[in-house]
Amino acid sequence: MLCSSRSAAVLASLLALTGCAQFSNTMSDGVTSLITPYRVEIVQGNVVTREQAEQIKPGMSRTQVRDVLGSPMLADPFHAQRWDYVFTMRRQGTEPQQRTVVVEFDGDRVKTLTAPELPTEREFVASISRPSRSDKEPKLALTEEEKAALPLPAPKVSSNADLPKGAARSYPPLEPL
Repeated sequence: MLCSSRSAAVLASLLALTGCAQFSNTMSDGVTSLITPYRVEIVQGNVVTREQAEQIKPGMSRTQVRDVLGSPMLADPFHAQRWDYVFTMRRQGTEPQQRTVVVEFDGDRVKTLTAPELPTEREFVASISRPSRSDKEPKLALTEEEKAALPLPAPKVSSNADLPKGAARSYPPLEPL
């Protein structure tokens, strides 16, 4: 009888602890979903846009490719005929981006360019830009009507009477004569 009451007490306390653990997990999930720590943006590699990839044609030299796309992220000595341009970006609140562009050479000339669907330069800039706080563009210039409504500036009066006439006091010399 003593053993069964003791095991019943242990079982009841274990059930109570399990319930507390489940309650605290749901509470902490709610709190952590409200507060998110700052995460550093990680941008690595070469950005290759659609316009840049369209400039690469078969038969171009390595120097011409480097001028258009920049230095490759990976130039493996074991695969000297292949340049890899890898771009990755991780930002808080967005899906990670990763693109790999591969340029293969035959000797010193471009053989093929293999790339996923690349964004245009405008699309890429739009994807990395922070949303503006207002939808309204700031006004940068006045219309002709607004310019005409402005008061004219007062004319400048140049008179020599307002200019200072030199030192107001005369001081003795610092060193004896």
